Amino acid sequence: MLVVQLTPETATGYVRRAFEELLAVAERLGDERVNERPLGPTTNAVAALIVHCCGVAEFWLGHVGLGRDSHRAREAEFSRTASLAELRAMADATCRQVQADLQALEAGARSPHSGGRTFLQVDDTDASLVLHVIEELFQHLGHAELAADALLQ
Repeated sequence: MLVVQLTPETATGYVRRAFEELLAVAERLGDERVNERPLGPTTNAVAALIVHCCGVAEFWLGHVGLGRDSHRAREAEFSRTASLAELRAMADATCRQVQADLQALEAGARSPHSGGRTFLQVDDTDASLVLHVIEELFQHLGHAELAADALLQ
């Protein structure tokens, strides 16, 4: 039997790594192109993907996991623009909140209204919730890398 323990420190490390890599992609583009959509209005700018990733972490961990109120406007995340400095500040704030949220989940906090967990792919455990967030962040890192490659070719 394989037993794997996903600690808050390990999960926070993966979240930080995803955001560091997203920011590295944004830095490749610079402020001049980070808000540019690579193939027109139906594709996402790297800045918008980073904003969306911040929203993903807050929604899934804060709202679904811990029951904080959510005022998220998901669709608006994809049209947001931001400078590199703003993106760094948002990512740093998100990583700090993720660390606090993961510690709260580890301590047994859980939303009494966890209906959103039914959308998770495997089960409704805290581990599945955390893995979902990490999965989404790295998926969007791939999108950001493709967008940057298209813009810089």
